[in-house]
Amino acid sequence: MSAVREQPPGIDELLERVRADYRRIDAQEAHDAARDGTALLVDIRYAALRERDGLIPGALVVERNELEWRLDPQGSHRAPEATGHDLRVVVICNEGYASSLAAESLHRLGLHRATDLVGGFQAWKAAGLPVTS
Repeated sequence: MSAVREQPPGIDELLERVRADYRRIDAQEAHDAARDGTALLVDIRYAALRERDGLIPGALVVERNELEWRLDPQGSHRAPEATGHDLRVVVICNEGYASSLAAESLHRLGLHRATDLVGGFQAWKAAGLPVTS
């Protein structure tokens, strides 16, 4: 008797499942949290997008493939900003998709307050929030 394999979720279903485990925030809330020091904004966009569209002032730039190593508070390659598991991290990608998967990965590392920006950098820019070249 052969076991019937369950169909794995597609990316849309996976995103829906991942996002159900935390509250995502909008651009203004991310801006306010960064300004008052209650959140660390982390830009995971690749270099070409940062060069094309600019940067969010004060955001920590971490390439997606380095994110877990740089934000693990116990890791040997952590960024100085990775101060503990209670750190509120707002992950920002270009449009708010890859950042959801990245936030979920940070949750698995124990960063239980990790979230992401709905609409990503493009939503930040559309909201008229600060961007530098």
